[in-house]
Amino acid sequence: MKIILIGLLMISSQLALAQQSTEDPTPEEQALLTLSEQKWQWMADKNVDSLHVLFDPQAMFVHMGGTWGTERELDIIESGFIWYKQAEVYTSTVRFFGNTAIVLNDIDLVAAVGDREVTNPFMVTEVYVREDGNWKLGQLTFSHLSREVKLGE
Repeated sequence: MKIILIGLLMISSQLALAQQSTEDPTPEEQALLTLSEQKWQWMADKNVDSLHVLFDPQAMFVHMGGTWGTERELDIIESGFIWYKQAEVYTSTVRFFGNTAIVLNDIDLVAAVGDREVTNPFMVTEVYVREDGNWKLGQLTFSHLSREVKLGE
């Protein structure tokens, strides 16, 4: 838990770097970037079985409308209460801190919330922890950006 908190504090000092994609990623960086991309697809497809494997049971999810744990997030996705229809990812950056990785994604998210479709620009922070050689998502935060939506430009 301390590692995650330290990682989150360190990320604030790296926000300026987040506007550039990880160039020429190492195989380990590419693995995390690919996993992050796959997560967006699983969320769009409401593939809660794959997400259940990826999400740590104690993971935390921070949205504009609240904060909750893994089971609630999976219930929200499965029920369609929030349908993550499309995440248009503009830049992604990954940083490692021991067995912890932080992935930043600058995205426009098209989502159906209840019966309303919305598109918002977000900086999404994903914190992964390596356990037994596998990456588990421990935290996901959507931070609303002040920029205009780029989708469709």
